[in-house]
Amino acid sequence: MQKTIDPGPAQALLAGSGLPELLIWPALAFNALAAGLLIAGRFLKSLGRLLAAYCLLTSAFHFIPSDPWQMSIMIKNWAVAGGCLILSASLENST
Repeated sequence: MQKTIDPGPAQALLAGSGLPELLIWPALAFNALAAGLLIAGRFLKSLGRLLAAYCLLTSAFHFIPSDPWQMSIMIKNWAVAGGCLILSASLENST
């Protein structure tokens, strides 16, 4: 939601990593689609894995040791990735 209201900081992180700022929009679309699929309970096993990979990938943008806030976001992304993997793994054994 924060990226939607004020995309500037996220765009700055992308630009600081040498990536185009326009990547914020596909990321927002992915976030919205993933949220909708989670709410609908669709494709949870695959979505859990995909979201975990997404969280781990995006955590790299927040690895700024001099900025405690960015470091906390990085660790939060790891925690969310872990939760997504648990979701995916819990569905492996379900019938």
